[in-house]
Order: sequence, then C-alpha cells, then structure tokens
Amino acid sequence: MFLLSALIGEAGQQELSVTRFRKFAVRLPSGVRYWTVLDPAARTVAEADEWLLHLRLGRDCAESTTEAYATSLALFFQWCQVIEVNWPEAAGQLARFTLWLRHYDPDAVAVPARRVVRGDRRINAVLAAVREFFRHSVSIGLLDNRVLATLYDLSADRRPLEVRGEWAGTGVRCRPRHRLRASEQTVDAAGDEEVLALVRACRNARDRFIVLALWRMGLRRGELAGARVADVHFLPDSSSLGCPVTGPHLHVRRRDNINGAWAKSRRARMVPADGLVVRAFDEYLLLRQECRPARDCDFLLVNVFREPRGGPMRPQALNELLDALSRRAGLSRMIHPHMLRHGFGTNVMASGSTLDVLKELLGHRYITSTEVYLHPSDDRLREAVDRAGSPRTMARR
Repeated sequence: MFLLSALIGEAGQQELSVTRFRKFAVRLPSGVRYWTVLDPAARTVAEADEWLLHLRLGRDCAESTTEAYATSLALFFQWCQVIEVNWPEAAGQLARFTLWLRHYDPDAVAVPARRVVRGDRRINAVLAAVREFFRHSVSIGLLDNRVLATLYDLSADRRPLEVRGEWAGTGVRCRPRHRLRASEQTVDAAGDEEVLALVRACRNARDRFIVLALWRMGLRRGELAGARVADVHFLPDSSSLGCPVTGPHLHVRRRDNINGAWAKSRRARMVPADGLVVRAFDEYLLLRQECRPARDCDFLLVNVFREPRGGPMRPQALNELLDALSRRAGLSRMIHPHMLRHGFGTNVMASGSTLDVLKELLGHRYITSTEVYLHPSDDRLREAVDRAGSPRTMARR
C-alpha cells in the first residue's frame, strides 16, 4: 500500500508548475474554442484531445464543459505520472487517486501531508470526468470493455418501471464504484436585502439592468452576456416582431459568441420579464444610445465606459461588476451572478410555484437539477409553523 507521501510523489518538493500536465485552450479555424490537455513537454495528450474535441463538436458541449473536463483529466494524468502507471492501467486504482486528489495542490512548492485541498464534491466531479473518459475510450475501441467493471458496480434496479424509462427491460442499475458521500447541496442564494443593496450601489442604468435581469429572470451569466438586442421582446404585443408570445420576455438561444458567452442548454427557451426589468431596460437603452460605438453592436450588453467601447461584455465582466458592487454596498460577502439566479429560483418556489414551472424558467434539462430548491430555508420552516396556528386559535374558528 502506498504511503501518503508516495501518493503525492517526490515531485511535491519541486516546482510542480514546470513538470505537470495542464489544460490548454485551442481555437479552431472556424473560431470555435475548446480545451485540451498538454503533457509536461507541452505535447497534446492525443486520447484526451480526441475526446474533448468530440464533446465540443460532436456533442455540442459548452467550451466551459471541455475546460472543466480538461482540468480533471490533467490531474488524472499527473497522478498516473507520479505513480508511474500508464493511464489505461490506472482504472482499478481510483481509490488511491481519490486520496491523492484530497491532498495534492499543483500550485504549492511543497505539499503538506495532511492539508485538505479538495472537498468531496470537487473530487466527485473529477472522478466523474475520468469515468466518462474511460467510457468514451471503450466506445471507440481504444480499451476493452472489461475495464468498466473496475469503474462501476452492477446492482438490481428496484425502481418502478415508469422511472426506468428505456432501461426498463434490463433490471440492472450501474453505479459508480468510487464516489464520496458529499454533503447535501444547498442553494447559496442572494437575499432580497442584499440585492436591493446592490441596486442602490449601481452608478448607471446598465449595471442596474444587469442586476435586475439576473435576479428577476434567473438567467445564467453566459445567457445574459450572449443575448442579442433582437432577443429582447419587451413589448406588450410581440406579434409585430413575428413572435407569438405575448407579454414582455427574452429569448435565450445558444450561439458561438465572440465574447465567449454561452447558453448552457441546447434548447431555446422564453423567459418572461416583469415591470422592474422592463423599466431598467428602457433606462439602459437611453444610456446605450449615448455611446455611439454601441449603436452598431447587436449584443444586448455592451461596454459603454471602458475599451473597447461598444464591444460586447465578457461573461467574466459580470462577476467583476458584482464584486465591485458588493464592496461598494458594504456587504459581508461577495455576490456572484449565479447567486442572483439562485435568488430567483428561491423566490419563485417561495411564491407557491410548482417545480415543473421553475424547471422551464431556469432551463434545466433534468428535474433533479431543480429539486434543490425544494429545501426551504429555516425562516420558511418557521413561517409554516406559525401559519398553522395554535390550538386556542383553531378553537375560535
């Protein structure tokens, strides 16, 4: 059995940034970007590159997805190098890889033996990427399918037939063999008071529109940064625009955008807008018109104060904006775009909406992604008990 120091490797005492595997962004002649993995000699890892390119083009995955998978694979290949095992032979040793992930820090010159670097949820994400890489390698004939038996356990599927769907006839369920018991996921939502403080801290109409659009429409940052002016139908009647949807709304569509913005879902959807968002948009339009270069840009969000003026805002610029607003508002924590999206989902469920409605509003592919909003806060639990009334109150009815 390897000692922890052996799992981390002698390289832990050296400058690991020089000798490690790493992710690398590749731009194709078409302009599409994806991420691949380079070895310590800056050579492409061919097997990983083939899979990551397949994800980007063959399966139309987001660039950010290939970046996350490339990061995970770089860690896996780094570990294989440390223990001096070729990656196809390492499938049966993922338990040791799990221990290594918990303590390995690629940016540290020396690795403290007991320092925890990654939590259970992050480790599970890395293991999931590695399993998918092995599954792809089997599907294209690069590996024998017997390797999957070291990655998955087969068990009897006792779920109802209606739940099994197309797998109803197998009676077998496949479960990952290496998965940590991560703590239950909770929604880190921006509170209403925090959002109001952000709005008060805004110094221009564009920033107010960004905050309100994220909070009142539940958009992802890539969806808002990638939206075009033509996607905005904030008229009471959109028939003049050739749109059958009534009421103010925004169309979310996936595109390859020059600013790197990306709508996660392949399926286009419509998101209604309320009066607060429409009013903020009208004020933003007036500001946008004052910036002459912005008039010719078809992106919804443009740079009006910084260079390149009139160019589309980057998704990361929304994070930078909210960080600045959080500091200016004197908040106790930094608010990020996804926390505003979580705030929207929390408010929709608190208003009595159903899970299927919220699923469509947020653009989730699976209802399980939306179920996280079923866990009420402590305040909502207290309110539910208070509304139930006391026996004395019930006797008066």
